[in-house]
Amino acid sequence: MDEALLFSVAAIVILGIGAQWIAWQLRLPSILLLLVFGILAGPVFHWVHPDLLLGDTLFPLVSIAVAVILFEGGMSLHFRELRHAGRAVRNLITVGAVITWAGSALAAHLLLGLDMTLAVLFGAILIVTGPTVIGPLLRQVRPVGKVGHILKWEGILIDPIGAIVALLAFEVLFLSSAGEATWHLLSGLGRTALIGGLLGVAGAGVLIILLRRFLIPDHLHSPVTLMAVVGMYTASNGMQAESGLLAVTVMGITLANQRWVDVRHILEFKENLRVVLIAILFILLGARLSAQDVTHIGWPHLVFLVILIVVIRPLSVWLSTLGVDMRLRERIFLAGMAPRGIVAAAVASVFALRLEHAGMAGSHTLVPLTFFVIIGTVLVYGSLALPFARRLGIAEPHPQGFLIVGAHPWVRELAQALQKLDIPVLLVDTNYPQVAAAQLAGLPAVRENILSESVTANLNLGGIGRLLACTPNDEVNALACQHFSPIFGRREVYRLAMKNTQHTRQEDPLTNQYGRIAFGTGLGYEQLQQRLQAGDIKAVTLTPSFDYASLLAHHGNATLLLFTISKQHRVEIATADTKATPQPGATVICLVPQADAETATTLDSHADTPRA
Repeated sequence: MDEALLFSVAAIVILGIGAQWIAWQLRLPSILLLLVFGILAGPVFHWVHPDLLLGDTLFPLVSIAVAVILFEGGMSLHFRELRHAGRAVRNLITVGAVITWAGSALAAHLLLGLDMTLAVLFGAILIVTGPTVIGPLLRQVRPVGKVGHILKWEGILIDPIGAIVALLAFEVLFLSSAGEATWHLLSGLGRTALIGGLLGVAGAGVLIILLRRFLIPDHLHSPVTLMAVVGMYTASNGMQAESGLLAVTVMGITLANQRWVDVRHILEFKENLRVVLIAILFILLGARLSAQDVTHIGWPHLVFLVILIVVIRPLSVWLSTLGVDMRLRERIFLAGMAPRGIVAAAVASVFALRLEHAGMAGSHTLVPLTFFVIIGTVLVYGSLALPFARRLGIAEPHPQGFLIVGAHPWVRELAQALQKLDIPVLLVDTNYPQVAAAQLAGLPAVRENILSESVTANLNLGGIGRLLACTPNDEVNALACQHFSPIFGRREVYRLAMKNTQHTRQEDPLTNQYGRIAFGTGLGYEQLQQRLQAGDIKAVTLTPSFDYASLLAHHGNATLLLFTISKQHRVEIATADTKATPQPGATVICLVPQADAETATTLDSHADTPRA
């Protein structure tokens, strides 16, 4: 028996982490493979039996894991993102939630044959979308403008709202009169919002005071935060059922938007924990399905999924964005993004068990129906999101901008040269004075840790198609390239050459796996800094009478080619593994010695600058 239990636990960990690893390799939504692996582990091969393994502790553990996931999601939300998106977010989590609830319930009753009371509960569960699914899709699409912020805020805030509404709907099912049900629903929402909101802010406040007064040692910051999240979730639920999810979400948002203590290291710990929790949760919940649940799918289920995607979600978005300053293409993209995720699966599993204990007929269908919706929406949105966004012009087919790691003075000068030619740039640095100096120079810059898992969710990567790592730390540059290779592709991640000493072997630019070497193998951070101090960055548009060979002949070997912008506004960065041959009509950004800077400026003033 002990060996069987050990095998089950090992299978959960191996399949959960392995599914996410394989999904990363295949560039598929990880939730899809997690669900498939969970079904294989449970109803197909019977490797994992969650109820036997964990017994009555299964759903309390699932609830706590979901709370930690939502806390981590809350820590990725920043109020500055609501400057132009707040009204749309508010409407989507209120008006949109009601429309989704009512539409899903009616469709489930008419198409799937659910009793109306059970259909109402099922519709409430489907209110939630899923930050664990939307986040990776947004990183893949990199939509331009505010639409990405809207989807991120909606995906995180709608989860506790959906769980609360589902609980209240569950309780209302057993009330006798309509008046009593309405009062119970409204009063329950009010109590939940008040208790969850206040406890969330209070929990964050206590944690901030403890951190600010150095009452928690550095090595216990993350464990104590985890303790506070679990404690606050439990306390809030004890005062008002299902208010705990709202409390931990508010707690995360409060911590993310305060300026008294630095909590980025805590967020990084929570990101790693979230990956493990999601892996375990989906394997456990997927394994609880039976073989009959998996095979019991017919045409009514497919029609229901189609209505959910092409009727209910577009109607919800259309009514929620009436009067909101948004382009039609942004509305269409919002209407085409509503995958369901871990919270829907967890909530459905919990309430299905409660309904079975209450003796409600048909309650056993709640979980397989929810998993069907999760799989269907992830398949549809995951496969169509990127081509759909490009077709709408929300995401550029070949974005030319640079995500630049580092904001030191010479890096800012490099970024300004690109920006003057209408090439989008975004600087990321952990040093506040460097970020502030970049912002004062008119450059988009943010203070973030480029190695953080959530950095891509926090950044607006619209128009950004490549990474250029320019920090003095070779390890950070290499790891940043590894981190962003799945997003931009290995071809479009660049870094400076590593420091070469007598004990360090010369890098091979053709086989190096830590990003392509920008500007040349012998040009590391210090070498470029020295050359820029003794020279200037200039942009020159080549002509048939003054081509690239003429430019080199004029300035000699001291000229360093940095970037080439073609007539079609395509950008090429000079690398150690390619030989640049800029053609007439292209604009080149070069580093020229100061003695030649005046001549280069004169040439540039007579040249035509390409337009975006």
